[in-house]
Amino acid sequence: MTSQALIVRSEAPMETRLPFVVAASTIGTLLAWYDFYLYGALATFFAAKFFPAESGLAWFAVLGLVGTGFVVRPAGAVVFGYLGDRVGRKYALSLTLLMIGATTVGVGLLPGYGTLGLSAPVLLVLLRVIQGLALGGEYGGAAIYVAEHAPDAKRGLYTSWVQTTATAGIVLALLAILLCRAGIGEQRFDAWGWRVPFLLSAALVPVAIYLRLRFAEPPLYDRLKEHNKASSDPLRDSLAGWGNWRLMLLALFGAAAPEAVVWYAGQFYALYYLQAVLKVPEVMVWVVTIVALSLGLPLFVAFGALSDRIGRRNIMALGFLLAAVSLWPVFALLGTFKDNPVVLTLLVFYLTVLAALAYGPMAALLVELFPTRIRYTSVSLPYQIGNGVFGGLVPLAAALGGAGRGGLLYPIGIAALGVAVAIAWLPARSDEADISPEVGQPRLPAPKP
Repeated sequence: MTSQALIVRSEAPMETRLPFVVAASTIGTLLAWYDFYLYGALATFFAAKFFPAESGLAWFAVLGLVGTGFVVRPAGAVVFGYLGDRVGRKYALSLTLLMIGATTVGVGLLPGYGTLGLSAPVLLVLLRVIQGLALGGEYGGAAIYVAEHAPDAKRGLYTSWVQTTATAGIVLALLAILLCRAGIGEQRFDAWGWRVPFLLSAALVPVAIYLRLRFAEPPLYDRLKEHNKASSDPLRDSLAGWGNWRLMLLALFGAAAPEAVVWYAGQFYALYYLQAVLKVPEVMVWVVTIVALSLGLPLFVAFGALSDRIGRRNIMALGFLLAAVSLWPVFALLGTFKDNPVVLTLLVFYLTVLAALAYGPMAALLVELFPTRIRYTSVSLPYQIGNGVFGGLVPLAAALGGAGRGGLLYPIGIAALGVAVAIAWLPARSDEADISPEVGQPRLPAPKP
């Protein structure tokens, strides 16, 4: 196969054209995040519906339920990393979305404790575990799939669309809940309406799965298979030598972990702090969050595109640095202006800017660190440990921080560590790397408009 055949895109079937690739990957990942964050947004309903109230431990059980979805994500990275590197990106991505959709609909249909007794919380935890495992393979696969189709000069731009999905997922989850509450009233929402946002996946996920089934494997991965250079054991090969261990540790402590704490501090911690600590009315908090995050969404794409021009590392390190020095005073300002929705919106928007700096270029950077044959596994592991473990600890730090801002010390510390590791050891211009040296893939030009 000639290099010319690999880079001609205008005559390619629909399944390989970049607009389709980006749209199908982004829509599927958006639905995955939407489903995942519904658990956190509706945690109080799980405490009331699925756990025995007389035990007095219902709320702690729900916190454990939410945390389970984070903790199992690295295991999902291993399972789906193997499938994505060994069998194919398309297969892994279709399976993750099917599992996420099925478990979310399952939650919407699951009878509560009053009907099933202890079986209800057991089944709920099982569904959450399956969903967390699937999400462990979803993000890395989507980012890699887009990156392996994208031209080198615009890899940051195209992969940044995947980076919008986590924030957009929160917006959609909060918006769906608010609209359901407004449409049917609080009494009906409390009785059965809380199930509706989960059941919406029954209509949306099949469409996303259909789009993914039309995927073709990325040309880089196809070329790898043609040369018989695909890994027979991606996990073993990812962990086999110090070289790749070093890259995964740098990806974890110089990118994924600091990005995770910045993102969760600016979005989840802010949501918790406004509601639980400052006692701002719930609807006001949700509206402020929806507006601020929606305004910040284009910045993920803007910073991803900017990273194609000036490199990924320095943009991300700037986000880490600003978070380390400004999280404390920004949260103090949230308390000062807790009765002013306009100022609150501006402050949460600023926190979203920090998240966009840290997160917008990250997918491209992670893809550029690892070779094609083990990329799915090697990208997914540090990302899911960083976000599932380090990021997942931010809500716990918030809870332990109580009525003060002590919980911020954890994300501030990890963000500061990220600045040091990124500047000292991550490449300044990872965008100049050849992302498939093992098959001699030529650098791809930008497609014709």
